[in-house]
Amino acid sequence: MSPLDQPIIRRFIEDAGNTTQALGVGRVVGQIFAYLYFSEESRTLDDMKEALGISKGSASMGVRQLEQWGAVQRVWVKGDRKDFYTANDYFGQIVRNIAIDLMGKRIASLAQSLDSAEAELDAAASQTIDHRPSTIDHERSRHDSPSKGRGSNVDGRWSSSADLNANHKFIRDRINRLRAFQGKVQSVWGNPIVKMILK
Repeated sequence: MSPLDQPIIRRFIEDAGNTTQALGVGRVVGQIFAYLYFSEESRTLDDMKEALGISKGSASMGVRQLEQWGAVQRVWVKGDRKDFYTANDYFGQIVRNIAIDLMGKRIASLAQSLDSAEAELDAAASQTIDHRPSTIDHERSRHDSPSKGRGSNVDGRWSSSADLNANHKFIRDRINRLRAFQGKVQSVWGNPIVKMILK
């Protein structure tokens, strides 16, 4: 009997798809896991394709992702050359693997973005000189390009180094707040209680 014969299971499959879609990994991944979890027998890619109305390629990619998280495993069926799959119920380990994969990558990406932003600020700060032009520079700027003067002309307005420093200070403060948040997330992630729950 197919799990889809039961309305309550169909709802579970739909909810699982909505959950994984919200996590940014696609609806099919959640649907496949729920379908396999509520199947009494192991299932093939063809079974998933027919039951869920998805392409075989989508089924294959979804299963590959779930295998990576340890959520499903391939099983051998005597006398059949097709690949069969069944769902695991090690929920803590599965959630941990998903969190490491999704959250870990995003935290690492945030750290790289912050490093890059700080490097750009440092480079800009080292090149900043007094951007407020003298009277002579201001008169010269009417005939020469702004790049020849000591000021920075944006929309016809000259920016002083004080303006630039204030702007850099604001951006650096925002970066520091993001770094503090990143540190808190990593601290929570490394908490022994969290690790114990996700064993």
